[in-house]
Amino acid sequence: MPLPERHLGGLTVSALGLGCLGMSSDYGVRDDAESLRTLDRALELGVTFYDTADVYGPNEDLLGGWLNGKRDRVVLATKFGFAPPDPARPGPRINGRPEYVRQATERSLKRLGTDYIDLYYLHRADPETPIEDTVGAMAELVREGLVRHLGLSEVSAETLRRAHAVHPIAALQSEYSLWTRDPEDEVLSACRELGVGFVPFSPLGRGFLSGEIKDPSDFPEGDVRRLHPRFQGENFQRNLDVVTVVQHLATDKGVTPSQLALAWVLSRGDDIVPIPGTKRVQYLEENVAALDVQLSPDELQRIGEALPRGAAQGNRQPPGAMELLNG
Repeated sequence: MPLPERHLGGLTVSALGLGCLGMSSDYGVRDDAESLRTLDRALELGVTFYDTADVYGPNEDLLGGWLNGKRDRVVLATKFGFAPPDPARPGPRINGRPEYVRQATERSLKRLGTDYIDLYYLHRADPETPIEDTVGAMAELVREGLVRHLGLSEVSAETLRRAHAVHPIAALQSEYSLWTRDPEDEVLSACRELGVGFVPFSPLGRGFLSGEIKDPSDFPEGDVRRLHPRFQGENFQRNLDVVTVVQHLATDKGVTPSQLALAWVLSRGDDIVPIPGTKRVQYLEENVAALDVQLSPDELQRIGEALPRGAAQGNRQPPGAMELLNG
């Protein structure tokens, strides 16, 4: 049975997508075989929207191999903008120069084994390149048929408006969940004003809202969450208390904490398509089942009162990465 669909600008996708970052990078040991089983199961369940990026380790290569024979059933999103490390300039680097746009696109197309990208995001706005120049170069890719729709990630309402004036933006991707509510300030209203869809990443608080993480040692070696302020020191315990609230609310509803958290995000508007990430079939199936969870106005009010904005302690990104947000 097909999943419900939603619209991102002119793009139609399943109401829940699949974030593929953790399959190849950032969240512990890779297991390509299990990741491929998860991708197969997602397609069986009716998930059509898959999200990757050129900096997610070998993730584009993994998806490229998997896509063989399935391309016409998949809405594929990838991103560019994080430049290779420079020893002379420590920390993350962003490159949105027009010439780099084309270089990055050609590399992604080759790794993905396809001749077009359905949704192409600028991963972060380049503070040294006007957004009009970057989006202008991306628009050229649309005219050439290499890209079908354009997106932006983690930009401000002002940047979104400037970009949209150059070429229609189909989707804006930002972190959004019960404990990360920043887009509610201005970004969501700007999206709706312009007809831009909204794609929340980490709708489960980087897995923390699932209730599976009880201690910082639960994060495996190499897991980037060890670097995040929300998972360090006193912040960890305070945020664990937030998760306990989610667990109680989920128990009362008869669903899992993950399903409650996803149902809340889905309830925020029909123009919102969350992309919870997982590399395991078990969690994929649990997440997809959240589409069947309906929250009443009373339940939404209760959740809002129990988890008000600002309930989470600590920045949502490590030092250095925070400065790249809302370009």
